[in-house]
Amino acid sequence: MKVRITFTEALLGTLPSNPEIYEKFIYSKSPDAETLEDEIAALGVEEVTKNGMTIFARNEAGQPCMYDYAIKGFFKDACSMLTRLGGKSETGKKKPANESCKLTAYKKIIDGLIFIYDRLIPITINGDISTCQRPLRAQTAQGERVSLAYSESIPAGSTMDFEVQCLDEKNYDAVREWLDYGKLRGLGQWRNSGKGRFEWVEV
Repeated sequence: MKVRITFTEALLGTLPSNPEIYEKFIYSKSPDAETLEDEIAALGVEEVTKNGMTIFARNEAGQPCMYDYAIKGFFKDACSMLTRLGGKSETGKKKPANESCKLTAYKKIIDGLIFIYDRLIPITINGDISTCQRPLRAQTAQGERVSLAYSESIPAGSTMDFEVQCLDEKNYDAVREWLDYGKLRGLGQWRNSGKGRFEWVEV
């Protein structure tokens, strides 16, 4: 299944620009050394001087990209939300309201039966890459704390093409349902504000 998504809202980068912070964090979370090396190499941090900024991975041509696992993460988030819909039948059993509700152990299905190609998905930019700065507020034992988050921002109208392979044919309907959800909740950072929303077509 070939997919083209067009961002209707700006998309924010998610990778920390400081390679030491990134390496330590990923190393503590992932046992896959090969994946770690690939991701650090793709950061392109030489051109980024702002400490703490989140950026996009770059391919060899310097084009901003998104990793395949970000799409899988979006699928899991969409499925998790959509399974909360639906009511109960006359017998008291849960009545599936959509394709997501029909999946049991959906995380295992997305991890093991649904695959995204390519590993590093290029983003075709519509305009210029800018930056987005916004406050982050957190309640702590010492009271409310405010810090600034700073991210690369790709403008609305940018596109991204990738392929989805489902080993079980019946899962394609669920994938389409999750992609439809992208117009409400998108990809990248600060999704709750509407950033990263998109529309999609099958090509």
